[in-house]
Amino acid sequence: MAPAGEKKNILKRLDAGEVVIGDGGFVFALEKRGYVKAGPWTPEAAAEHPEAVRQLHREFLRAGSNVMQTFTFYASDDKLENRGQTLSFTGRQINEAACDLAREVANEGDALVAGGVSQTPAYLSSMTEEEVKAIFMKQIDVFVQKNVDFLIAEYFEHVEEAEWAVQVLKASGKPVAATLCIGPEGDLNGVSPGDCAVRLVKAGADIVGINCHFDPETCVKTVKLMKEGVEKAGLKAHYMSQPLAFHTPDCGCQGFIDLPEFPFGLEPRILTRMDMHKYAREAYNAGIRYIGGCCGFEPYHIRALAEELEAERGCLPAGSEKHGSWGSGLSLHTKPWVRARARRDYWEKLKPASGRPFCPSMSTPDSWGVTKGHADLMQQKEATSKEQLEALFDKASKGN
Repeated sequence: MAPAGEKKNILKRLDAGEVVIGDGGFVFALEKRGYVKAGPWTPEAAAEHPEAVRQLHREFLRAGSNVMQTFTFYASDDKLENRGQTLSFTGRQINEAACDLAREVANEGDALVAGGVSQTPAYLSSMTEEEVKAIFMKQIDVFVQKNVDFLIAEYFEHVEEAEWAVQVLKASGKPVAATLCIGPEGDLNGVSPGDCAVRLVKAGADIVGINCHFDPETCVKTVKLMKEGVEKAGLKAHYMSQPLAFHTPDCGCQGFIDLPEFPFGLEPRILTRMDMHKYAREAYNAGIRYIGGCCGFEPYHIRALAEELEAERGCLPAGSEKHGSWGSGLSLHTKPWVRARARRDYWEKLKPASGRPFCPSMSTPDSWGVTKGHADLMQQKEATSKEQLEALFDKASKGN
């Protein structure tokens, strides 16, 4: 047991077999609320509109989240100044504000604070290991100063860059989690999920897994492959999954960013809370104990995870005060046919309609096949020019 007033750290919780519920997708949630710009997807809202970020943290805490991840996705300086961005805040100011907000809300419950770093334009532009690591180090300095509880390297398409991030994070002395945004095919260089996981553990990651780019079913499948690889290598790790809240059965190796609906037409793909119950159970049965979400996840999705794992966690989240399990609250409805839906088997068997009679059930993803070092991915500080855009429009119209 942790001393009175001291929260048990992430590794002690996982070592004890506890379920740790993560939070959701701040970038997409705040974009929909008007605080993040789609395209750069940068987190200046932590400094510009702290009230919005604070409120979202509180909603995830109320929904059952055990971790308040700092809103520092894409907060590296090279990303903040990429392609003509002009911001009023530095990366350090954004990271400091994000840490303070996460800590403030975490202290309102039994939640931990995780400082997060993500992939960089510098790596995609083929900058050196030393240059990329220096970018991570600037963020880590803030996280150490603010004394976050643990660190997450998330949203990496190439295991090599994730290894570099883990090596920098590990030097802090804090527990380190590392998640790749890959599917069963592996990273963008074709490194298998099992080999990726082994490399991350050897680099120093205590927790490994998957986040973003794919739906829960795909992410759980991929984490299973990672777990098999780690165990085959005779290594040990904890496992985590933070998938999309979108169905992505038609995605290629780069996930939902290749879908023609990305990012403004994804709503028909959103998972229901019943889907989330299924995800939580499948993740738990796969041996995953850090279970959360990424883009598309809203607090009610996280609440569904917490409710599905009530027996394992020994509690319900505060948000369940206003939510009858499996529709039981519908027994209070004025209409009898809605009251008839106040039962689990109804919602488990439901096949939701889309209401879109002329829409296909699957899309054809874009498959441009560009990755690290390609000219189209090179970092530039100046804004994307009209000529550059016209070249991309032409390439897209000709089928790449």
